[in-house]
Amino acid sequence: MSLDKSESIQNIVTQSGRLAASGRSIKVKPLSKSRLTMRITMIALAALTIYGFFVFDYKNISPWQGTIDMLTNFKTMFLSPHLAHLTFWEGAYAIVVTLAMAVLTTLISAFLAFFLALFAAQNLSNHTVARSIQAVAAFIRSIPTVLWVLIFAISAGLGSVAAIVGMSFHSISYLTKAYAESFEEMDQGLIEALRATGAHWWHIVFQAVLPMSLTYLISWTFMRFEINFGVSVAMGAAAGAGGIGFDMFMASAFYHDLREVGAITYYILVVAFLLEMLSLRMKSAVRGKMI
Repeated sequence: MSLDKSESIQNIVTQSGRLAASGRSIKVKPLSKSRLTMRITMIALAALTIYGFFVFDYKNISPWQGTIDMLTNFKTMFLSPHLAHLTFWEGAYAIVVTLAMAVLTTLISAFLAFFLALFAAQNLSNHTVARSIQAVAAFIRSIPTVLWVLIFAISAGLGSVAAIVGMSFHSISYLTKAYAESFEEMDQGLIEALRATGAHWWHIVFQAVLPMSLTYLISWTFMRFEINFGVSVAMGAAAGAGGIGFDMFMASAFYHDLREVGAITYYILVVAFLLEMLSLRMKSAVRGKMI
């Protein structure tokens, strides 16, 4: 497939060069209604943004002075971090709690989303069933994760349970779409060949679909895990789930200690960097085994 694409691109470039050499004009694709609508929308949004800066109520605060104060706060946060109300190990434990919520949410979501995606992929499932699952997943995905967590926090009470269930709702719909698209990108000829040999649907899934899309599944799952980690930090305060997010909320809103906020931010940055390194190692290992 890659050779065919490269050859077609080369042919297009060659033909364009011949047209330019012969002096003939190259036909440009006309402006369609969708492109025109998109351009008008972008211009309108840019104009509204510029207009907004002139009509904002700055409360007699100079933007220049506000920028200086912001940079001063950043200097206090990141150049002189200090844990005043936490010890180093208490902060480490809070990070572990936040990671545990992200891991549990991702595991539950990935397990359920895998089976939902099998029925949401149009090359593996009935068209009506696939469209129905995609519609429900799109509806769930359109509601922000914070709202799902708050809904369950009201119904089930504040705590880690409400945070995990709320985050799982959005994660399942997100991974269902991602997994289904990965399954739909498979070579349909291989699936048809397996069906012609009398292979059962589950045999096709575990012998062909899963091995060929495993790298994509790992990539999407780890990407969602990183998102869930960031959401877990925010939900630590919003849903009373605890973890490093609750400590950051207390340091910023209750103690007003910028130095402690900076120290907690460094905790989060270190963990995020380690997660990214682990993701790259896992994807490299999987690709090496597949080759």
